[in-house]
Amino acid sequence: MITRTIGPLNVQPVGLGCMNISAGYAKANDADSLTMLRQSISTGYDFFDTATLYGSGHSETLLGQALKSVRNQAVIASKCGLDSNGIDGRPATIHAQCDASLKRLDTDYIDLYYLHRVDPKVPIAESVGALQQLIDAGKIRALGLSEVSSKNLMAALDEAPVAALQSEYSLWSRTPEFGVLDICDAHDVTFVPFCPLGRGFLAGSASELAVLGEKDLRRTIAHPRFEGSNFHSNNKILDKFKQVAAKLECTPAQLSLAWLLAQRNGSMVPIPGTTKMQHLIENAKAADIQLEQSTIDELDTLINEKTIAGNRYNDDRMADADSERDRLATRPA
Repeated sequence: MITRTIGPLNVQPVGLGCMNISAGYAKANDADSLTMLRQSISTGYDFFDTATLYGSGHSETLLGQALKSVRNQAVIASKCGLDSNGIDGRPATIHAQCDASLKRLDTDYIDLYYLHRVDPKVPIAESVGALQQLIDAGKIRALGLSEVSSKNLMAALDEAPVAALQSEYSLWSRTPEFGVLDICDAHDVTFVPFCPLGRGFLAGSASELAVLGEKDLRRTIAHPRFEGSNFHSNNKILDKFKQVAAKLECTPAQLSLAWLLAQRNGSMVPIPGTTKMQHLIENAKAADIQLEQSTIDELDTLINEKTIAGNRYNDDRMADADSERDRLATRPA
């Protein structure tokens, strides 16, 4: 299989998001998570995405335990600048969090280290400068950014080379199309979509609110697309999406990922998360699906932010999200 490039790194087309093994949508079992992570290498995975925030470091600890014996086969990405206390992009915090992540991951270096969120109190050049210092010290191999606007991406690029930009992107979340993707193309920044399955909705695993646990983020954090009439309307579109997948003899999850893998001349590396081995295998097989342009056009018409009801976050969170500033800038006065 042809690998994809992230700065100096080469990875398989589909990576594994590791938030769910600690916290997020459903309660995970450590023993099951470790088994899945250890089996993931033989399944074809080599790119693993975690963060300081996930389970307050618990995800990193599990990943370190699972991958220690196969460290040279794994590309590990983690993130700094955001923890349970909030956003903090100060250089001292970035250095301290990196050292803590290295210890939890039980490794001498992190392949890709992201600034998880832009700190509005700290110029992004200072945060990126700290990440560059970590590269110079041999603690990380490449730096990335998460959920940033075009303005902050350009400011970061003025300070240091950026290997990757991670943001939410899928058929139903198109924010990066408002400018960031064009900058990534122009500056060889690999785009890494998180929540590529629409927080499970596009995979069909969240088509009934009753199946979501009480602590599921889709219930505890305001996600308007999962609420009331919005949810009912979106489910009607999902039914049509499932029909397209059935025609192609693939699952809705695979179709969602195949759409992403076909974008931007095949340069993206989506990172769906899961706690189930069958989903891990299913997602990896999406890389084998080649979509006709007519199918891509059909999907674009069926699911986009004009056909989907509700924003991805509530108004307050949308206003605070740096990545959403590109969308706001395009609105007519």
